Amino acid sequence: MVASSARVTHPWLLVLGASRPISWVNTAFPFAAAYLLSGGGFDWRLVIGTVFFLIPYNIAMYGINDVFDYESDIRNPRKGGVEGTVIPKSAHRLLLRASWVTTLPFLVVLLFAGTATSAVWLLISAFMVVAYSMKGLRFKEIPFLDSITSSAHFVTPALVGATMTGQPLGGWFIAALVSFFFWGMASHALGAIQDVTSDRAAGLASIATVLGAAKTALVTTVWYVLAVVIVALCPWPSQIVALAITPYALNAARFIGLTDRQCSRARGGWQFFLYYNFVAGSIITITMLAVVLR
Repeated sequence: MVASSARVTHPWLLVLGASRPISWVNTAFPFAAAYLLSGGGFDWRLVIGTVFFLIPYNIAMYGINDVFDYESDIRNPRKGGVEGTVIPKSAHRLLLRASWVTTLPFLVVLLFAGTATSAVWLLISAFMVVAYSMKGLRFKEIPFLDSITSSAHFVTPALVGATMTGQPLGGWFIAALVSFFFWGMASHALGAIQDVTSDRAAGLASIATVLGAAKTALVTTVWYVLAVVIVALCPWPSQIVALAITPYALNAARFIGLTDRQCSRARGGWQFFLYYNFVAGSIITITMLAVVLR
């Protein structure tokens, strides 16, 4: 568990704590998997891209978020552990500086390491990271666009990796990315359910504050089911991946009857999501390696 900000004294430990280490793999793995599946090898581009999307990318994504979400985070009882620290205002400048310092060198290298298409996707990915939280954009407070942008945080690294080799993307590969996009939107919406009442009280908008807990859970379940069905229709062994992500849909379906006042009960579903990611990720990794190495 990440230490709370009150216990963190070293500046870089504070920065790393803000970057949600438990979620690092969610952005690094899509890049690495897509790069390898699209014809890339175990080379320096794989290493640079994976390291970038593992740590600097998350420092920027969550660091910027924590700076501009400070007022709501200090009122959120979920903050202080694996779901993010509450960073004191005195460290906000450090977080923003760390976001630029750690990401820019990697961005420059990756922009010229691939193709024009991968460069475009990399710029889109960087924009989405900033636009989600920064004042004046705040996509996270525009219902439905919040889920779309959050999903883009995980899908765009895959698109960067997939287009970096210059190889044409097959229809099944595009289908897998569409499935991943539905998974990403569903996962964001699932996390929003537990905060319906607190977000409304704070005057914050989200997909869940607009639809309510029950309808958001229904939409979340539908999106997860679509992700399962689409990937299941891809060539073998994609069906193994479909089975691995089915529990996400079952988890979300538990909250379809939830009232807004009961929204805090969805916290258990979110915690399941956080830890089940490692199980599903392991299964998907083994399946992917079997395809790449055969």
